[in-house]
Amino acid sequence: MILEHIVWNVSPELISSPVSIRWYGLMFAIGFLIGYEIESRIYKHEGAPERWLGVLLLWVMAGTIIGARLGHVFFYEWDYYSANPGEIIKVWNGGLASHGGTIGVILGVIMFSIFTTKRNPIWTFDRLVIPIALVGALIRFGNLMNSEIFGHATDLPWGMMFVRSREWHELYAGQACHPTQIYEALCYLALFALLMWMYWKKNAERRPGLIFGVFFLGIFVPRFFIEFIKNDQVAFEADMTLNMGQWLSLPFIALGIFFIIYAMMRPAVQLSFPNRFADEGNVSKKK
Repeated sequence: MILEHIVWNVSPELISSPVSIRWYGLMFAIGFLIGYEIESRIYKHEGAPERWLGVLLLWVMAGTIIGARLGHVFFYEWDYYSANPGEIIKVWNGGLASHGGTIGVILGVIMFSIFTTKRNPIWTFDRLVIPIALVGALIRFGNLMNSEIFGHATDLPWGMMFVRSREWHELYAGQACHPTQIYEALCYLALFALLMWMYWKKNAERRPGLIFGVFFLGIFVPRFFIEFIKNDQVAFEADMTLNMGQWLSLPFIALGIFFIIYAMMRPAVQLSFPNRFADEGNVSKKK
């Protein structure tokens, strides 16, 4: 029996004139702005130099965009882009892979740590992944507004008909589908709340790598299971037992387990928290 479901017919554009502002791009921008504010409060709490924030934001933005684009190119559509290399730079045409973005951010943080903080990259990762969880939720909201990355057909009452999607019309016309964008967004919001609680209430930053490890599990375990009800992104995934997103999630899940074990097996470090921005010469050190 087909139930009455939600007909999703929302425009991906918030404003179309005089310039086009799309929900997806807006969510990306809001995520970076809120993330910067959260990171600013963390750095202020720990007395880290204020100038680090601007440098970190540049590395993260570059790593996210370049990594996500190249991840899509290499992991999903290499045959096409290897024959049309000029298309690689056309990010506005779509084609971003979150796993590639994760790799890009990791490389960016390593560069930031080498050239700016002179600290172990784990110090930055433990603090950076807190707002990234929120950014992930906002990006999935942007996917919802684009009527993309939805799941298989379902009779569940919250199933949605993505009538603006060509893919939906080709595969599921008249059927509701799992709003997997919402599933992932809710998981990432819950993870964001957990990480905030760990940092501000439980002092989890005293165990380097713990927040980072929990982040990896909180992002990629839900992603792994939600992929079972999500449509394939490219044709070659049809014959795979696990799709590309699931295979790419497994190394990050393993890293999450490793960092949690690593953090819990080592003694907690003692940190001082001046709760103000410090000059670079007075940055709080581990004691």
